[in-house]
Amino acid sequence: MEDFLTIEDIDVTGKTVLLRGDFNVPLDKQSGQITDQRRLEAALPTIEYLLLKNAKVIACSHMGRPKGEKVPALSLKIVADKFSQLVDNPVKFVDDCIGEKVDKAKSELNPGEMLILENLRFYPQEKANDVNFSQQLARGIDIYVNDAFGTAHRAHASTVGVANIFKEKGLSLAGFLMIKEIKYLSAAIKHYTRPVIAILGGSKIKGKIELIENFSSFVDSLLIGGGMVYTFLKAQGYNIGKSILDEDSIPVARNILSHIGREAKVNFIIPADSITAEQIKEHADCQVYQNDEIPDQAIGVDIGPLTVKIFKQAIENAKTIIWNGPMGIFEIDCFAEGTRQVAQAVARATDQGALSVLGGGDTAAAVAKFDMEDNFSHISTGGGASLEYMSGRSLPALQALNSR
Repeated sequence: MEDFLTIEDIDVTGKTVLLRGDFNVPLDKQSGQITDQRRLEAALPTIEYLLLKNAKVIACSHMGRPKGEKVPALSLKIVADKFSQLVDNPVKFVDDCIGEKVDKAKSELNPGEMLILENLRFYPQEKANDVNFSQQLARGIDIYVNDAFGTAHRAHASTVGVANIFKEKGLSLAGFLMIKEIKYLSAAIKHYTRPVIAILGGSKIKGKIELIENFSSFVDSLLIGGGMVYTFLKAQGYNIGKSILDEDSIPVARNILSHIGREAKVNFIIPADSITAEQIKEHADCQVYQNDEIPDQAIGVDIGPLTVKIFKQAIENAKTIIWNGPMGIFEIDCFAEGTRQVAQAVARATDQGALSVLGGGDTAAAVAKFDMEDNFSHISTGGGASLEYMSGRSLPALQALNSR
């Protein structure tokens, strides 16, 4: 595991700390209220440590996709209000992230207090990693802390530009969540105990090609579920009815199948059967079909019972389990059984001592739906970041942190 300097390695007492957090929480479209505060809760250990040390905490983050414009509905004011409840102390807010107003708010902050800046992505300079924008964020700051693993794959001003300014001073540090993420992800892909299995779901192969290639170099079994199954089945010549198809990726699927079959030593398991429906709706009339039986009108919505049995057998013997992506359209109850059964099998293996690391927003949402968040070793807060890390890529924000 990479050995980064952390907030415990430097005396932060009385210092002004710029904390890059991941406060990108979902909001209800009607009420504008936060619908899932887990990302805020995940940031609490770092925030509470800094406040306890009497640091002046200036926290910044993005939320949503405002595309470089000020969008009132995506203001971080609601996040500041929520943090006031979570830390049981008033958290201040300033409705900008650079400029005189922000500099004044920073200078007026007392030790042991927290200030949240406005949404970084209200400025196009954030995503452009603009030098001047980075310098303005760094103004009046003593120490930089990155605790936003979810954006570690982005070379933005707040994740790389500012970090590099403080790296030269030896003061670009990792927060507790960042360290926790790297610890578990590196344990799963670099310091694993065999047998290792990876479970991949979701609808698109395209975003997971590098992941599949990296996994095939070290896992013992690779289990494929979700909508991408049907691209693999199409590549093998099966009729898939009206199931989701990533047509551009059919040649890629063929290459993966031939490479894994010919060169890799991985047990590559594609579902043997599917739950299908003719309409994607609650209480749909569902049928089970083997791969060579799928009729023209059918839509694959979940892995079938035979596949569940095969997957569970692979999972129960594993010592390291990496899971990214649901097995079907779990948001609809009658299409959720495959994902639920896989979650239960992974939870049982975890109880027996296996390391289980879950990644991706949909996987996290699925286990939350099943009320199983506490049944796994680690659920990553980083969607794209965890995918890229597990694909073997180096992440720009990690390169901008000081090592021990």
